[in-house]
Amino acid sequence: MIAAKYKVIVVTPVYEDLEACSRLFKELKAQYQKTVFVVAVDDGSVKHPLQIDSLKDANIDGAVLKLKRNVGHQKAIAIGLGYVSDKLNSKQVIVVMDSDGEDLPSTIPNLLSELKNSEIDVVVAHRKNRIETVKFKLFYEVYKQFFKLLAGRSISFGNFMALKSHAVERLVSMQELSIHLAGAVLASKLRIKTCSLDRGPRYAGQSKMNFVGLVLHGFKALMVFAEDVLVRVGIACVVIAGISVSAALTAIILKIFGFATPGWFSIVLGILILMLMQMGAVALMTLMLTGVIRSGSVTSLISYHDFIREVILSDEENNFER
Repeated sequence: MIAAKYKVIVVTPVYEDLEACSRLFKELKAQYQKTVFVVAVDDGSVKHPLQIDSLKDANIDGAVLKLKRNVGHQKAIAIGLGYVSDKLNSKQVIVVMDSDGEDLPSTIPNLLSELKNSEIDVVVAHRKNRIETVKFKLFYEVYKQFFKLLAGRSISFGNFMALKSHAVERLVSMQELSIHLAGAVLASKLRIKTCSLDRGPRYAGQSKMNFVGLVLHGFKALMVFAEDVLVRVGIACVVIAGISVSAALTAIILKIFGFATPGWFSIVLGILILMLMQMGAVALMTLMLTGVIRSGSVTSLISYHDFIREVILSDEENNFER
């Protein structure tokens, strides 16, 4: 068990971002002194691997989980949550945050304040002020509407959140957690509270997430609700197929009664048959994709060990209760 003196357990993924995470550790230390325990998941960094010295230099207690390979920040978070879930007591709270400084340590008390409500399990950060380009903001708004259309839910938060211990136990038993954290929280049926917070600038360096990575990250959220997406895509396919059949019958009737001009009937009928075949193909591919997703890997209390090469504690004597 993680010692009871630690009231807040911070889980953060780190990938080739040594300078930024070192500053994060110092700010967390200044914010919480001896009541915070940091679990930093080094996601297979090669150029600038995270060392335990970064925690020691900040004089903050914690552990560095060194993964065997790069698994992506969502799965790295899932591994970190899996690691802490069987070492918690019921009074400790868990904060998930990025290590680059955009999730401000100074706003953690806002999350924890909302989490004191006995009817709330998870408090998530909604960005009221984003330091982003106009292009990014535009695509993000389009994505949110697209997500709502296909999944039937609204998503307006990311990795920055605070959770009670029983909420973590619930999440690590879900295979969706390693795919997309925010999506898994929505799918978990936990009681969620949104807290509006500002987003800070990066401490140092450049983001490792490019536009393609952001698009993939967004689609992973849809994978969590694959069945819901399948149903909506299926309904759309049926509607379009029905329209195609009706239009084809109309074209046949017009041809029979001599209202169709030469060549018009064959072109229209060919297009409608092609649309019908395409809708069937889309429905089939969506069904196959759902099967692939549901047969994917599971990060849980049993399997998170498989990804960890080494666990290094800043103070092994005092970090854990014997």
